Amino acid sequence: MTSTLIRGKAIICSVDRHNRPVLVEDGAVLVRGGIITAVGRFAELSRRNDATVVGSPEHVVTPGFVNAHHHVGMTPLQLGSPDLPLELWIVRRIAARAVDPYLDTMYSAFELIESGVTTVQHLHGRVPRPVDKATEVSARVIRAYEDIGMRVSYSFGLRDQNRVVYEADEKFLASLSADIAPSAAAYVGEQTFSLEESFEVFERLFERYRDAARVKIQLAPVNLHWCSDRSLTRTAETARRYKVTMHMHLLETALQKEYALRRTGGSPVRHLRSLGVLGQEMTLGHGVWLTQDDIGIVAETGTAICHNCSSNFRLRSGIAPLNALRSSGVRVALGIDEAGINDDRDMLQEMRLALRVHRVPGLDEEEVPSCAEIFRMATQDGATTTPFGDSIGVIEAGRAADLVLFDWRKIASPYLSPDVPVLDALMQRARRDAVDAVMVAGEVIYEGGRFTRVDRGALTEELAALLRREPSETDGRNREIGLRLLEEARRFYRGYVREGLRTPFYAPSSRV
Repeated sequence: MTSTLIRGKAIICSVDRHNRPVLVEDGAVLVRGGIITAVGRFAELSRRNDATVVGSPEHVVTPGFVNAHHHVGMTPLQLGSPDLPLELWIVRRIAARAVDPYLDTMYSAFELIESGVTTVQHLHGRVPRPVDKATEVSARVIRAYEDIGMRVSYSFGLRDQNRVVYEADEKFLASLSADIAPSAAAYVGEQTFSLEESFEVFERLFERYRDAARVKIQLAPVNLHWCSDRSLTRTAETARRYKVTMHMHLLETALQKEYALRRTGGSPVRHLRSLGVLGQEMTLGHGVWLTQDDIGIVAETGTAICHNCSSNFRLRSGIAPLNALRSSGVRVALGIDEAGINDDRDMLQEMRLALRVHRVPGLDEEEVPSCAEIFRMATQDGATTTPFGDSIGVIEAGRAADLVLFDWRKIASPYLSPDVPVLDALMQRARRDAVDAVMVAGEVIYEGGRFTRVDRGALTEELAALLRREPSETDGRNREIGLRLLEEARRFYRGYVREGLRTPFYAPSSRV
């Protein structure tokens, strides 16, 4: 079996429990069969091993990043959806035209990999019935990741109620005018999977990819307002039976918190704990409106949070209480969601945004996230929210060789003081053009700006050619439905607010 030595000026292995980077200067990573077998000084490892050398003293080597919350390829903005408040934005997206799922997924995979992402948590949204179609669309999404060489933790979103607004489908549809109600009802019907059908999709995919090295299937009850208590408890039972992880949006907006108050009479986090849904296998996406009591429950149960900083800004959801989560010892992952602040999937930019947003006034540096903490969110803590948790996210013997090689010269040019730690410099200065190579399981899947398995130019042109065609009849119908339902959703939520919100849109900072 051939060996490879991945060499670097520094190997950033992990971040310890004291938030200190663990690194090896003038180091190397020995890889055999896609697995890391040793980490140490380059001189010693090269003397003891006959291995091909990749990298140089002008590289910095890190674990591959984990985008722990992702949905689509073409961004909603590209497909015509402006950055509305979340509840309206979701409805406006109905009007977007359909995009080929394979090419769509490949489009965002290009951006993820070139910013150092090797693993993605893909949370799939709307797919029309029947089960066979949902399974096939899911397989096309997964095949894109397989073809490009990434790891993917895939979930087909589970929902069984309130598919348009925070109200029962039957009641909302009955409130619509006669000229839109029939087509809206038909659309909702296409999206309505029974619980049995939803779990059949999961079980089919789980069996199909049971032995796939870079594909894992998990469960995603989409959100409290979209899931009944029955569906939530059954999801948790199924996850534990199959030994898979779960990911669930929660408390993304003030209106979601208001919905939870009206439904449960109190904290949705307490409600989920009472249902047996929380635990180390659960990640809650967003968590913007968590209270200090909620955070205590999250920490106590070992539940993780995924911080989606760009999305929270773009959709006016608020700022997540990251500093309170940190001080309570909650595991926090990092996700780009549909698109980052620059309408792309740049993990380096997302890390910098999360680093800067939470720098509240004060003198104590421990009150705000450090570069090392954000780095850990994007690597080892993100890894624990996926089924790959024990094999990725850290550079150590026995882990998969999912690695990123950064060109240090591009980070440090034209000058960088030696007082600046390597990890801090990488976090604050590295751009995508500094990503020199990306490896998954020891295989180079991106090098020198080129994808080794697929032709980016050809696939992007194929996607563009499809989108240059006239929209289909179904696209036209969905556009009409989506734009009409957007106005109906505005009407509904204005009424929701007039009923009296117990959760103000601008929560006081004392909430955490």
